[in-house]
Amino acid sequence: MLPRTRAIAEFTALRAAVRAGMIGPMPPRALAATARAMRAYGPLGAATALPAHRFPGRTGLVDDRGSLTFGELERRCNALANALLARGVGAGGTVGVLCRNHRGLLEGMSGAAKTGASVLFLNTDFAAPQLRDAVQREGVTALLHDDEFTPIVDGLDLPRFTESDMDGLIAGADDAPPPAPPRHGSMVILTSGTSGRPKGAPRAQPRSLALPGGILSKVPFRGGEAMFVGPPLFHGLGLTSALLALSLGSTLVLRRRFDAARVLDDLEEHRCTSFVAVPVMLSRILATPGLESRDLSRLTVVMTGGARLDGALGGRALAAFGPVLYNFYGSTEASCITIATPDDLAAAPGCVGRPPAGTTVAVLGDDDRPVPPGATGRIFVDTPARFGGYTGGGGKEEVGGLMAVGDLGHLDAAGRLHVDGRADDMIVSGGENVHPGEVEDLLAAHPAIAEATVAGVPDEEFGQRLRAYVVARGLTEDDVKKHVAANLARHKVPRDVVFLDALPRNPAGKVVKNALPGAGSPSA
Repeated sequence: MLPRTRAIAEFTALRAAVRAGMIGPMPPRALAATARAMRAYGPLGAATALPAHRFPGRTGLVDDRGSLTFGELERRCNALANALLARGVGAGGTVGVLCRNHRGLLEGMSGAAKTGASVLFLNTDFAAPQLRDAVQREGVTALLHDDEFTPIVDGLDLPRFTESDMDGLIAGADDAPPPAPPRHGSMVILTSGTSGRPKGAPRAQPRSLALPGGILSKVPFRGGEAMFVGPPLFHGLGLTSALLALSLGSTLVLRRRFDAARVLDDLEEHRCTSFVAVPVMLSRILATPGLESRDLSRLTVVMTGGARLDGALGGRALAAFGPVLYNFYGSTEASCITIATPDDLAAAPGCVGRPPAGTTVAVLGDDDRPVPPGATGRIFVDTPARFGGYTGGGGKEEVGGLMAVGDLGHLDAAGRLHVDGRADDMIVSGGENVHPGEVEDLLAAHPAIAEATVAGVPDEEFGQRLRAYVVARGLTEDDVKKHVAANLARHKVPRDVVFLDALPRNPAGKVVKNALPGAGSPSA
């Protein structure tokens, strides 16, 4: 990033952070303690310390076990860090955190980071072989995990601490701030693995305000309120949102498992002004009986991301909640790329909006040159928080300093970005390029279809053909094909339609296409 661009991004971020309440006046003693924590532990280790010094008595966390003030949460993180240090965990090591959305994940994250260890966020949907593979590849030296995952971690030859063990460690350790480590570890988020084996995407702990400030410049989160975060915190959207809530001094509301009716209870009971969800969570909320009777008038932000938001779902959300919907587009490797505001979504349903200051987005053709508005190409970006390469080596393709995201998309005449699908999802059928996302959006808009996805399968005559997978009521295969034929070109009509009770999704809400019946099978 050019120095002038960086300066503009930092100034814009600073202004947004002040407006949101992330930065504000505090007593000299609290200011000094905050500065010491940042210097000693870095942003990840200090994530719980910052609100604790500003608002020690404010409720900082609500989860299935109850509530904690910011001060209580920070003391628990300190105690866990001291206990881990006493057991040899520290700088140069990597602590894996395998926890659902509750205090244990935040304590494991902050406590491990305070020791100087790197923190690896592990997918709670992993089977034992996947977990073993990730632990070995990422060099995990200690593992913190929920009790429920004990059966799948058995056999791992490394120190392991269950949630119950962590409670015991915390209860028996000093809760004073631990000594500053000699260096700060990195944070490692795994890619989703929907198109291959999950890979670790490490990044140094940022000292820049560009990422949180960029989000705050687009989305009106405000400090001192309450935020419900639904996506798993091991996922980029969930983790970014949780860290944002902590930095704002906002009450963070978490549940181990997503239940739409329970979430609505939480939004009302805790007077939440913001709600973060992946699209499938949003869809389930909108389908909950009695939604219209709920008092959600305090919601000023409903932010979705992590998976494709089709225009029909976005329209239903805007109708139900009002003009408070924001569509976050990012990736594990690039972090935040663009955010669509309610005005963007009203004008261009399903779009992902424009980038915040300091982020560059380009749509390039096969010749690596920008394509005109409306034309589909490969999405390339430069962001303040992009990673530097995978832990196992290698990285993403780059063109002129911009990094490939792996998605196809187009810019409209107003400069808003639209994601048309994954680059590796595009198929060539009978010589015609077909982007499944266009067909998926059309199917999802059908009133009788609850969910839909489209994948390419091998075809002897055409090379590949489209197969639609739908969750629907009262429709036949012929009905689905006629609906597509009436709205799109003939080569975009699925040759096959498979009806399912539910689409296979990972915990972040993305459809796992290689888990669809017959997808990619040579004999399909």
